Amino acid sequence: MNALDPRRLGAWTALPFFTDTLPAIQSVIDTETDPVLPPGPQVFAALERVAPAQVRVVILGQDPYPTPGHAHGFAFSASAATHPLPRSLANIFKEMQSDLGAAPAQADLRFWADQGVLLLNTALTVRAGHPGSHAKLGWDHLTRQVLDRLSDVPRAYLLWGTHAQKAARDVDPGANLKIETAHPSPLSARRGFFGSRPFSRVNAWLQDHGHQAINWANPPEAP
Repeated sequence: MNALDPRRLGAWTALPFFTDTLPAIQSVIDTETDPVLPPGPQVFAALERVAPAQVRVVILGQDPYPTPGHAHGFAFSASAATHPLPRSLANIFKEMQSDLGAAPAQADLRFWADQGVLLLNTALTVRAGHPGSHAKLGWDHLTRQVLDRLSDVPRAYLLWGTHAQKAARDVDPGANLKIETAHPSPLSARRGFFGSRPFSRVNAWLQDHGHQAINWANPPEAP
């Protein structure tokens, strides 16, 4: 595992986490004998891709996919070559197809980030093959500080499952759009995720607040 380097994070580097908590997380990761995912240069990819002022929508996940080759630093997203789709992502696309009539053809959601969607996991690393293995390392400090930093203007929050809802419990539902449903996991998706229409609801809210809608389903073609 390469060193966790936050120097490319722009305004996010002002968060106290990077001096107060990150060194202790790095020291634990340095002792791991199993692979840690995603690779070091991708751990802060979601924050690197979207500066605070650019964030319009926040989607909180739990931790990276524990299968080598899948996680690349964005919640729910996976590398484009991932097949079959992770099951939660397959359910997200199923709901999107129902909601919007279309869904992406592959797992890479970075084109969402390029439109101001922050795809943030509440733990940014995981031991390969061991879901939740880094959940208590202190990454939650970063989540709280990111959400506090984003409290300056109204934004839309998609909070799927109790874990995300607990992490964002202090987000003001009066000032922001706060959509809370079951997680898209196969274990819970039928308990309220399916049929929740999160994508059209976010777009309607964004447009009501003078913002452009998110293109959720159709990634731009590579130049």
